[in-house]
Amino acid sequence: MNYRLWTVCLIQKGDYVLLLDRQHDDFKGYIPPGGKVEFPESLTEAAIREVKEETGLEVSHLQYKGLYEYVNPAKNDRYMIFNYKADTFSGTLLEDAREGKPVWVHLDEVDNLPMQPSIRRRFPLFFEEGTFEIQVIWDEEKNEEGTFSMKKT
Repeated sequence: MNYRLWTVCLIQKGDYVLLLDRQHDDFKGYIPPGGKVEFPESLTEAAIREVKEETGLEVSHLQYKGLYEYVNPAKNDRYMIFNYKADTFSGTLLEDAREGKPVWVHLDEVDNLPMQPSIRRRFPLFFEEGTFEIQVIWDEEKNEEGTFSMKKT
């Protein structure tokens, strides 16, 4: 079994959220900052580091919101994405970053933005009480998300 660990951190300022306008590779669209967990850092340390690298901001007081994972039975892979939310931050926003331009987006505008299905599916869950767990079975033949299940606590 191969495990890969990632983080996402949605940053909120009032009625706005910070998203990256990502326009490269196969994952175009608006996404929260995040990335791979580097060994031996903790999940929270990884989320904080990725936000700093991709936005220039230093976040603190992260709130764990849930797990989004892909299971690929054909390759014996499991990708686990740990999702956080933060509203405490400092620093200067980068003008542009390798993962995409950081943009403050009003919550009313989010539904009109191009987003990956996985981001759109979990986006509203960042604003609900409790945590979530979403498991997606990856369809290797179609190279896309297959069936999924969701639990909220």
